[in-house]
Amino acid sequence: MREEINKITILPGINKFGENERFEKIDIKKGQVVAIVGHTGAGKSQLLYDLERLAQKDTKSKRKILVNDEVPDKELRFNPKRKLIASLAQSMNFFTDMSVGDFLQLHLESRGKKSKKGLIKEVIDETNKITGETISPKMNLLNLSGGQSRALMVSDVANISISPIILIDEIENAGIRKEEAIKILVEEGKIILIVTHDPSLALSADKRIIIKNGGVVKILNTSLKEKGIAHYLNWIENYGLDIREKIRKGEEIKNVEIYCEPIKSKNKIQI
Repeated sequence: MREEINKITILPGINKFGENERFEKIDIKKGQVVAIVGHTGAGKSQLLYDLERLAQKDTKSKRKILVNDEVPDKELRFNPKRKLIASLAQSMNFFTDMSVGDFLQLHLESRGKKSKKGLIKEVIDETNKITGETISPKMNLLNLSGGQSRALMVSDVANISISPIILIDEIENAGIRKEEAIKILVEEGKIILIVTHDPSLALSADKRIIIKNGGVVKILNTSLKEKGIAHYLNWIENYGLDIREKIRKGEEIKNVEIYCEPIKSKNKIQI
């Protein structure tokens, strides 16, 4: 039986110039979302790599990762059956010629899980909440778009994967409803780290890790005001996705709605 993971901790290492990172530690608890931000090439992917390996000063950053305040044993680090971490890369295209339903059933069996009644349907229903392009159990994996594939894997990781820690690389590029995708993972009690350039994702996270020159230079706890801004930005983007879907269906767009005061009210003004 898998032990419960309540917290992971990042201990400092060095940046690409060999200078020590100036933070004591970064604790990330169960159910929290952390955004990793910085310019392209700043070193965000290295932090994901350190986390995926549960690094013990054996990567070029020299960082150390603790699990529940302890050094993880070799079984946790290297045994795939006890894999703590699942990664969602920028590209999630499949190369297996099988149906969506068969893939999910195979994943259930590979994880040693019995097919709980309705679980596959639940995964697909959740998938369709976050993608504008509906999928069905009979669709072939090879025919899924990039957005459909990413949405399916988000729901799969939330409901079938045994991994309690999820690393996501630039989910904003998938063309899916990001806020709903993260909500699904949080509700399953996952620890979530997201590399992102997207302001709404960064501001909706519980905290932000800022990377520069290969090192962590700042850790910010997200304020309530920032979360309100993120909520507004998400509404704008989701409204844009709704318009996109109407255009795809050949509908005429006669007006645009502006969302006002995202925290206190949901009044709309037509222009």
